[in-house]
Amino acid sequence: MPVNPEAVARAGDRWIWIPDGAELVESDELLFVRYPWYRTPWQLQRMTTTRPVETVLDEGLARLREADPDATAVTAWVKLGAPEGLDEALLARGAAYDETVDVLGLDLREGLPDLEPGPAEVRPVASAADVGAARRIDLAAFGSAPHDAGADADARSARENAESCAAGRGGGFLARLGDEAVGAGGVTIDGDTARLWGAGVLPEARGRGVYRALLAERLAYGIRHGAALALVKGRIDTSAPTLRRAGFTAVGQERSYRLPLDAAT
Repeated sequence: MPVNPEAVARAGDRWIWIPDGAELVESDELLFVRYPWYRTPWQLQRMTTTRPVETVLDEGLARLREADPDATAVTAWVKLGAPEGLDEALLARGAAYDETVDVLGLDLREGLPDLEPGPAEVRPVASAADVGAARRIDLAAFGSAPHDAGADADARSARENAESCAAGRGGGFLARLGDEAVGAGGVTIDGDTARLWGAGVLPEARGRGVYRALLAERLAYGIRHGAALALVKGRIDTSAPTLRRAGFTAVGQERSYRLPLDAAT
């Protein structure tokens, strides 16, 4: 069944991840989030305004500099609902293009698509060792990962993840080939939407169906817990083509820019 593009776009714009320990600089018109383990910790995650985009952006950057004088750069996301002209305003202030993701949706009301997953076994993250393995996979796949806070913190994260998955809220999953953890990804249940996030596979395990296995298990989890729509944001040169072949429909694109704060005016 075809997805409703407007519904997918609205769900995509509502999707803003604010993990425990994140810092916020926000107003009614924009939101900056600080993710401690990203190469550019501060990200512009929302802008909604009827005022001139340049004015709102400059005011927001000034507020960010005041809140964090040591900040050196911002990753700015231009989402589907962003005001017209935000790309141009960022480039005019010295930003450099970073990446593009497709916003994709899949109707789950007719059940799980035939994904032909590989032999990987996929289970929720349930131990401190699992948390460490997922962190290593994130680092290899994306170049960034949550900070290693120690065995006690990893054990606590694992317990919380297992409880969240059991309660139907979602969480992180790990894929194994034999005894080796080779892939990781997550799903969050938001009402009737299953948000898929962070799927990555170790380079040496790619081409063996691990990504499809992760996708199939997370979609099945969403269906079991009442999701009618699966939502994912996939990089156009990596996961997005696989997701399209799996039956997802792209409804638009989001772009990110890296903006050095000493260049912005």
